[in-house]
Amino acid sequence: MLKRVFSIFLSLFVINCNPITEKNTSESLEDFDVFYNKFHSDSVFQLSRIKFPLKGKKIDGFKKEEWTAKNWDPLITKITAIDTTEFKTSAIKRDSTFIQKCYISDSGFYTEYQFELVDGKWNLVYALDKNL
Repeated sequence: MLKRVFSIFLSLFVINCNPITEKNTSESLEDFDVFYNKFHSDSVFQLSRIKFPLKGKKIDGFKKEEWTAKNWDPLITKITAIDTTEFKTSAIKRDSTFIQKCYISDSGFYTEYQFELVDGKWNLVYALDKNL
């Protein structure tokens, strides 16, 4: 009986001595800048980081569409590379979100893209592309 109690005690001690690692430590989070560069240069990678149907809309004149893999136009221009003499842009970066907007004043052209950290990896979670 004493051996059995000792065995149980020893097992519990060994289990409790093993450190538990957190799944999403800062070391396991994907670097946004690396992701963002690859997202805009590799269309296959880009599609792998979008779960369809994507929230948002594609609006062209009176035609409104939900985003699908078939009607997705790959993003190739980073927000920092847009010509700001014609376009107005904004970008807000937080720990787990990135929101970028681009528009031409009084034109009916407006885009908004939202990225989020999902299970340690960045993904595009919302896209609005409006061209009226």
